[in-house]
Amino acid sequence: MSTTDQRVAVVTGAARGIGAATAVRLAAEGRAVAVIDLDEAACKDTVEKITAAGGKAIAVGADVSDEAQVEAAIARVVAELGAPTILVNNAGVLRDNLLFKMSTSDWDTVLNVHLRGSFLMSKAVQKHMVDAGFGRIVNLSSSSALGNRGQANYSAAKAGLQGFTKTLAIELGKFGITANAVAPGFIATDMTAATAARVGMGFEEFKAAAATQIPVARVGEPDDIANAIAFFTGEAAGFVSGQVLYVAGGPLD
Repeated sequence: MSTTDQRVAVVTGAARGIGAATAVRLAAEGRAVAVIDLDEAACKDTVEKITAAGGKAIAVGADVSDEAQVEAAIARVVAELGAPTILVNNAGVLRDNLLFKMSTSDWDTVLNVHLRGSFLMSKAVQKHMVDAGFGRIVNLSSSSALGNRGQANYSAAKAGLQGFTKTLAIELGKFGITANAVAPGFIATDMTAATAARVGMGFEEFKAAAATQIPVARVGEPDDIANAIAFFTGEAAGFVSGQVLYVAGGPLD
């Protein structure tokens, strides 16, 4: 593919962690990348890493749960990079608590970012994908979709994203658009570091404890997830759609 018809990818929550690793990986695959996060300035490191390697990227600040901000962000992507045909819905937050302690705000914040955000982003980009006759949507689920103590909100959101993914695959397939979900297990990120702090453990100790429960005997890294996303967003993955891939170092039910 020539640079004149370079695919444009949008990655949300791409200032750090899995999102940043994914943005860098997709740029290495030859994509122009819109690095989207709540704080545009926080995207600077990701964009600089891409451009330093010879890639093309822009930073865009947007709250993915806000419809007007999403529409403005995609309009800017179209103007500065071109019409997006790859979308990775990675933006996420944690508001962990046991059910009896969980506030309505804790619930709404998590559902809004993960589910409403993925809906709004997908709706905003799908018309560009339909026009192009090509599209790749990857939603970030989680092993927590199977249930996890203290995460009723997060688990519900991540399970919901699996149903959302399968429905997009059914609706959009005839337009050359695939939709898949990647469900990480334990990945070493700022988010899991925050979880360690919440439960009163050092991060290295927390990771070591987690690794004892993982068949490959290590925790995951953001690049492990970026590798799976790169496959789903590739030209060659056109017959793979509506799937949920657990990237967790072992089998999950």
